[in-house]
Amino acid sequence: QVYLRESGGGSVQPGGSARLSCAASADFLCLGWWRQAPTKERERVATLRRDGRTNVADSVKGRFTIFYDNTTDTLNLGMSGLKPGDTAMYYCAEDPNCLVPYQFWGQGTQVTVSP
Repeated sequence: QVYLRESGGGSVQPGGSARLSCAASADFLCLGWWRQAPTKERERVATLRRDGRTNVADSVKGRFTIFYDNTTDTLNLGMSGLKPGDTAMYYCAEDPNCLVPYQFWGQGTQVTVSP
């Protein structure tokens, strides 16, 4: 069983920055961040493979960065230039085979971007 626990998020003003973190084992193959806004389908934000390859959604490219911190064993999502459209519940997820949908999910953390 894989346990994932997100932290960070909260309320941010447009144009602001935030960081999400997810406690995750260093022994991973694929980790990623997804988000889901009310009335919308869940969408992939960014994924990270163990070999360092990343895949970032076009909607956040240039504004969001995904990385793993080996000193704290956490998956992180650095977010800047936040827009109201980024408002969503953000989920950390992991899959041992990099298959979509990912197998293991955290409980989610809310990010709200508003004036």
